Amino acid sequence: MGSPWDGLSQLDVVCDAGPLIHLAEIELLELLSDFKTVFVPVQVWEEAERHRPEALSSAVRLQKVFIEISFDSRFQTLARTLLLDVGEQAALSLMANQPASVLLTDDAAARLAAKALGYRSHGTIGILLRSIRRGLRSQAEISSVLRSLPFRSTLHIRQSFLEAILRELESGPGEG
Repeated sequence: MGSPWDGLSQLDVVCDAGPLIHLAEIELLELLSDFKTVFVPVQVWEEAERHRPEALSSAVRLQKVFIEISFDSRFQTLARTLLLDVGEQAALSLMANQPASVLLTDDAAARLAAKALGYRSHGTIGILLRSIRRGLRSQAEISSVLRSLPFRSTLHIRQSFLEAILRELESGPGEG
């Protein structure tokens, strides 16, 4: 079985604020350059600007997109039920216009909403692991970055989950 990223080398992505902020914190924002287009809804742009403005002034080309949040009743029910913030709602609304794209978000509720709406999603950890498969970073580099995440980033990740990722990564090439 291959990776969920297989065949996605020239991929368009819609980015929520989390990956922008967290990749900037660990100084690996350039990993977003490996995507064909990085769409950033204006609502997400404003959130990143408030929390981590340097994420928007990097060498990575980000395409700022003006998007209205969907008024679709199913979408609104999901947004209310999962307590999605305006940036997450904007990113998911943009996905309706970019259905072949992948949503980049670190928010579990946004990922749940993406799944319910039939969209693929990945987070900062997925981007880091993808960089190994794409030959952008070595396994040792990413292992070191993952170990330092709790100290260098505001990314909320359970220690047990992080340890499981590290075990799998360090055990060598696997099936997934």
